[in-house]
Amino acid sequence: MTAETDEAARHKAKMEKRKAVQDAEVAAKTVEKGLLIVNSGPGKGKSTAAFGLALRALGHGWRIGVVQFIKGAWETGERKALEAFGDQVSWHTMGEGFTWETQDKARDIAAATRAFDKAKELMADETIRLIVLDELNIALRYDYLPLAEVVATLAARRSDLHIIVTGRNAKPELIEAADLVTEMTLVKHHFAAGVKAQEGIEF
Repeated sequence: MTAETDEAARHKAKMEKRKAVQDAEVAAKTVEKGLLIVNSGPGKGKSTAAFGLALRALGHGWRIGVVQFIKGAWETGERKALEAFGDQVSWHTMGEGFTWETQDKARDIAAATRAFDKAKELMADETIRLIVLDELNIALRYDYLPLAEVVATLAARRSDLHIIVTGRNAKPELIEAADLVTEMTLVKHHFAAGVKAQEGIEF
């Protein structure tokens, strides 16, 4: 046996053992349920990841809902792309921009309240399997919505509904209620080098 064939045999044996472990672990997971997913952290990609998951759901023929809590009526690539799915997508941009743009807390609270009312409406629609609540974490961070009520509403979602919440600084109570939490870590960002937000990358 050559060194090359010996290495191949060792690799095959190692991978057979790995496959047996993986198969056993997968077989042990039997629960199927709607997930509460939180994408937070200072790094880029929170909403991007949520819309990637929405695209996956659309590929399986699901109806999805999107409620944007902070972002104003930007002409974004993700909105154009997902709205091409027609009635499979119920998209609602409810924010009026970031709080430093409106500079009016009462107005921001009113907009966030309207957005959460829309979220509850989508949650009640049994034809919708996945909802993205984009930048809800920001609305909670600035106390535009009652945290306990929001967390209780999300926790009481029907058993087959998946909800994704995005935005920095997720509240500990929301993290505790969630099934899956991903923290996007900032390692390096082109904005620091003077590169502006660009079509197709940021929006």
